[in-house]
Amino acid sequence: MPKPPSRGKRLFKLASMTASVAGGYAKSKVKRALGSDAEEEERSFRKASGERIASTLGELKGAAMKVGQIASAAKELFPDEVTEALTKLQREAPPMEYEVIAEVIESELGAPPEVLFQSFDPEPFAAASIGQVHRARTDDGREVVCKVQYPGVDSALDSDLQQVKLALKLGGLVKVDKRMVDATFAELRERMHEELDYCNEADNVRAFRAFHAPHDKVVVPDVVGERSAKRVLTLTYEPGHALHDLGRDGVDQSLRDEVGTLLADMLTRQLYENRLIHGDPNPGNFAYRDDGTLVVYDFGCVKAFDEPTLAKFDAILQAAFERDYAGLDRALIDVGRMKSDKSIDPADYDRWLAALAEPLYSHEPFDYTDAEMGKRVKALVPWVMKRAHWWDPVPEMTILDRAVGGMYDNLREMKARVPVRDILLRHVGVET
Repeated sequence: MPKPPSRGKRLFKLASMTASVAGGYAKSKVKRALGSDAEEEERSFRKASGERIASTLGELKGAAMKVGQIASAAKELFPDEVTEALTKLQREAPPMEYEVIAEVIESELGAPPEVLFQSFDPEPFAAASIGQVHRARTDDGREVVCKVQYPGVDSALDSDLQQVKLALKLGGLVKVDKRMVDATFAELRERMHEELDYCNEADNVRAFRAFHAPHDKVVVPDVVGERSAKRVLTLTYEPGHALHDLGRDGVDQSLRDEVGTLLADMLTRQLYENRLIHGDPNPGNFAYRDDGTLVVYDFGCVKAFDEPTLAKFDAILQAAFERDYAGLDRALIDVGRMKSDKSIDPADYDRWLAALAEPLYSHEPFDYTDAEMGKRVKALVPWVMKRAHWWDPVPEMTILDRAVGGMYDNLREMKARVPVRDILLRHVGVET
């Protein structure tokens, strides 16, 4: 179990990554100019660069690794070869030495774990990019989990973000205007500064616990305030099975469907009733119980939305439900997704909606294991790439895109069948 890299070593690794990617980009341009197969050469460079970036970020805890995880879902920003390489960062989070964790707890709470808790397991229960979790028991006998932030993560955040962004820019690995990349990274910076403040996360946990209290099949842990601080967060232990276990052979389909429907309904409720969403869809942040209950963990990444923004989302959904293509043009432009001088041909909208919005039109529960949906989405890629200059990322939607995309991946992994249309009609202000 490694210790955190020093600030100097961290900067050196990131700077070396940036130099390597930028140098590779220059060499690739020369090869193309000298007659190499331009398309194949560019694809090869992007793949090598994505692997180099993923390898470096995988060695570093903290913001750099977290940005890589988020970027893996940002398909509109980066080439496929880069996002594919970064997806493995979701699974790479080796834990820190216990001595490091104990030092952080003592620094934050004034005493070592052995004094603060009746028992404290030195072996981590889970590890992630910016911290790890240990099982423990309080003096009054409560089973809890103690989330501890890795030292130095907060102080390295801004420089980590800057280096990752610089590598992507200098390597020509962005598909949109670089100003939009700056805006997106600014949004990530704001969210991640919030995520690194465990006092802020404790407030989020309390808010979501209160919101979901009437929903008897959604469980949110309780905060143990006397054992929490800015870099240590202690919560009641809420057991459950790993979400991906639902996709294994032998699991009853009705349980998959029940938990999957609850997951989709929960996200929609959060957005439209609470105007706050749980923005980290990593499957490790959810669990299920045999009675169909959904357990939700990790409320560091939370995004709030105002009513005008939700109204723009509604306009997109309303136009999609009605197949109002002129309305879809207006709604996409209004939300900032499509440039104002563009318009999509109705035949292309038909292809779009068939690939991306099929769950909206299905009066039966939609089967997320449907292989045809994935094929149709992939078939759209050449069309989208030819019109890359039409689209702009919307920075304030980065976390929502991540939450929705992650939910899709989770439902597919779970092999769930979900009545998406019914859920949206129940919560979203659209008419049919």
